[in-house]
Amino acid sequence: MAGHSKWANIQHRKGRQDAKRSKMFSKLSKEITVAAKMGAADPDFNPRLRLAIQAAKAQSMPKDNIDRAIKKSTADESNFEEIRYEGFGPAGVGIIVEALTDNRNRAASDIRATFSKNGGNMGETGSVSFMFDLVGYIEYPAEKGSEDDMLEAAIEAGAEDVQSSDETHEIYCAFDQLAEVSSNLEEKFGEAASVKPMWRPQNTIDVDGDKAATLIKLIDALEDNDDVQNVYANFEISDEEMEKLAS
Repeated sequence: MAGHSKWANIQHRKGRQDAKRSKMFSKLSKEITVAAKMGAADPDFNPRLRLAIQAAKAQSMPKDNIDRAIKKSTADESNFEEIRYEGFGPAGVGIIVEALTDNRNRAASDIRATFSKNGGNMGETGSVSFMFDLVGYIEYPAEKGSEDDMLEAAIEAGAEDVQSSDETHEIYCAFDQLAEVSSNLEEKFGEAASVKPMWRPQNTIDVDGDKAATLIKLIDALEDNDDVQNVYANFEISDEEMEKLAS
């Protein structure tokens, strides 16, 4: 989920991390399999597969899992489609849902129902994405380097923006430069905590109270769907409000 990074810490405190990790590995494996099926099974000749493997390594996925996902591309007869759904949540928050599914009708029905049951509504393609930019995203823990060091290295690597906090360095670059920028940074700082394309909101909406709780419930429900790979939303929730949601 893109919206408020502190949510990851709250999920951990709620004891949901193991289940989330298992589901995340499943989604990463699916992306690796599809990437290998759509191109060469060798990441040196398949940029999408290279990024998928990089993203899996960033989440500490075991090498055996990665190898199995690549091998599955030659044996799996499933035909997956990439579909983007767009809709709105509480407080008019725009939401982009990226799905990778072998059943378009099931995915559309389930995602539409999830929006309706959790205070949102699905819109037409293009109704939300114009408020976002498709970019490359790289994340490092704060301890990997100082804010100045990370900024200097990121600019030299070809990045466009860096946002540093007490917990992370978030680096943004052009979508088609992600593999090159991440490789350049890896030479200096090692493997990143996250490397992926993402929809970055141009502006965000402040959400609090009951609407914040309903919004988080909606995003959680979308992310729990097996067909859903990624969910992006243009909201901000204050740290104080997030603490209330965690209690």
